Amino acid sequence: MRKVLRSAEGPLEVPPQEKSVWICMCGLSKNQPFCDGSHKQTKEEAEGKVYEYDTEGHRSEI
Repeated sequence: MRKVLRSAEGPLEVPPQEKSVWICMCGLSKNQPFCDGSHKQTKEEAEGKVYEYDTEGHRSEI
């Protein structure tokens, strides 16, 4: 199990010459540092609360 302190609700776009690159900002991507869409799990997190995600992506408040 790992604790992730989220810094954003979505990825950061780094636009290169031809194709954009998306950098993970939520800390949940299994393809770090690149976004794999895992940030979608954070949409229902309440502001000001701390959550923990297990390796399967299940969230619990801590």
